[in-house]
Amino acid sequence: MIRILLADDQRLLRAGIRGILDDEDDLHVAAEAADGRAALAACRELRPDVVLMDIRMPGMDGLEAARRIAADEQLAAVKVVMLTTFDLDEYVYGALRAGATGFLLKDTEPAELLHAVRVAARGDALISPSVTRRLIAEFADRPDNAREPDQRLDALTSREREVMRLIAAGRTNDEIARQLVVSPLTAKTHVSRIMAKLGARDRSQVVVMAYEYRMVSPGWLTD
Repeated sequence: MIRILLADDQRLLRAGIRGILDDEDDLHVAAEAADGRAALAACRELRPDVVLMDIRMPGMDGLEAARRIAADEQLAAVKVVMLTTFDLDEYVYGALRAGATGFLLKDTEPAELLHAVRVAARGDALISPSVTRRLIAEFADRPDNAREPDQRLDALTSREREVMRLIAAGRTNDEIARQLVVSPLTAKTHVSRIMAKLGARDRSQVVVMAYEYRMVSPGWLTD
């Protein structure tokens, strides 16, 4: 059972999302919160698998709450998916850098919402929707987002760098395995080692780092 925390200041929207999620046998809304501070407290108390977090809320907003969740080692297993009204929102890129798994538009179709929650619970990056890929390409390629060389990248083997580029291109483990002609288990092992060496919370952080350190360019993103 995937346990979910809904954090949004609009009660009607929370009710609508809860209705969609609770209709599924493998999903359960464990709690709701109307602001970031309440969401953070609920995370520490309940340790949900996934948090659906609105970016703009009164008091502590969703972005700050996501940062604090990502920075808390005791909440390392909690995956945060940001909810937003806008498909190109600079706050969303900040959330990905802070450790959020991805984001969804509030008018997302129910089937995509359900898929996103399950993907996030597995620890995969929500980079399949074209809007997410476009956002990463837009903000990660800006000159002011460039980073100085990171010694952690030096620890990656040439094959791990290749796998990291494929992760940034939105490839799943199975797709990476097929492209590199290796077993799915080998691909999964490469991904796990990359995350460990980089200290990445999940695949989304690997994607962000790949762009920030210019390992890939937006041209890698294809539908």
